[in-house]
Amino acid sequence: MPTVDVDRSDPDYRSWLKEAVRKVQADANRTADTHVLRFPLPEEWGIDLYLKDESTHPTGSLKHRLARSLFLYGLCNGWIRPGKPVIESSSGSTAVSEAYFASLIGVPFIAVMPATTSREKTRLIEFHGGTCHLVDDPRTVYAVSAELAAESGGHYMDQFTYAERATDWRGNNNIAESIYQQLRLERYPEPAWIVATAGTGGTSATIARYVHYMQYDTRICVPDPENSCFFDGWRTGDAETDCATASRIEGIGRPRMEPSFVPGAIDRMMKVPDAASVAAVRALERAIGRKAGGSTGTGLWSALKIVAEMVAAGRTGSVVTLLCDPGDRYLDKYYSDSWLEEQGLDIAPYAATIEDFLETGSWPV
Repeated sequence: MPTVDVDRSDPDYRSWLKEAVRKVQADANRTADTHVLRFPLPEEWGIDLYLKDESTHPTGSLKHRLARSLFLYGLCNGWIRPGKPVIESSSGSTAVSEAYFASLIGVPFIAVMPATTSREKTRLIEFHGGTCHLVDDPRTVYAVSAELAAESGGHYMDQFTYAERATDWRGNNNIAESIYQQLRLERYPEPAWIVATAGTGGTSATIARYVHYMQYDTRICVPDPENSCFFDGWRTGDAETDCATASRIEGIGRPRMEPSFVPGAIDRMMKVPDAASVAAVRALERAIGRKAGGSTGTGLWSALKIVAEMVAAGRTGSVVTLLCDPGDRYLDKYYSDSWLEEQGLDIAPYAATIEDFLETGSWPV
């Protein structure tokens, strides 16, 4: 939180604040809801699998919703001020969206990110007028962001702390309310499961809280990639669980249990191998002709496994997961065989599992 160095009652400041809030709200008003896509499954299974396509937001990812909420939260709290930079620690997509909103209201933006962040994401941040500050150790992004904010007199947005509180989880066209509205004419309008991966944990918290608030029977599953501590922390209940290695699946997985991750709100977690995430995202392209990022693959792998469990149990219903961002940001990673070889990832067994499942309905033990 920045030091108070302006008179909040100053007419010029209040005029700037009103205009900044108007611009951010106008972005939401201009933005149509994102599509829900169907993943093809055999009709006889009696199960529908959907992907909520968040890649169609103006900044191309699920994080557009979060960035808008964070900017409104920071503005209305008096933390974001004219001429002062906004600083964020990010693995890329949130920073792209925040750079867009910073440009919209005319304040500088600095993204503190791991050096392994895809070049396409850094290009997009710079396209929107932001500056990229890369660090070799991903565990230092928090401290470096706070230091830059203190040095510049700016505001450290801190998505990992404020994501779960900046979003209105009771409704107001959040992602959860949107899903239920868009499924209301489907044959199974109340999903049996919603699968949401976690970076900050804000999306899974929003969806889970909304489900409980609305008294739905939907269950929430959060898949976790390799090199992330969320699964172990959820399983053991240890809030101090950490991980020394950065996640290869950009946008999800964290080295510490983030304040916005709310383990008590969700029903289930799965640990997903990175090779399975890549196999799933490539299977998605074969199925619907769309490339997506690795986090989408992590969620899709878990959603397919849940569908397999439903088939085995003779249950019908619907499952929803998220298409988080477009695959063109990761052509040199998840769609590159040479990158897979460098990382020592063999996706063939996982690709075979998906292919066999879609043909037979069975999932290996």
